[in-house]
Amino acid sequence: MPYRTNARLPLPVRRHLPARAQDLYRETFNNAWSNYAGHPRREEVAHRTARVAVKRQFHKEDDGQWRPNIQ
Repeated sequence: MPYRTNARLPLPVRRHLPARAQDLYRETFNNAWSNYAGHPRREEVAHRTARVAVKRQFHKEDDGQWRPNIQ
């Protein structure tokens, strides 16, 4: 099920990620959802893909906050 807005993302994603990371998660999830149509574990794969995308562009600091990676 694609997410239309960040407000519809799973609660843990909304609680822990900053707005830009939520945008990235949602966009990546929706793209993966489309690309894996017909896959038996479609939702799981889409969530995993979205988590990887966030981890590539953001990192979790010692204080538990997610911040963009410095390039």
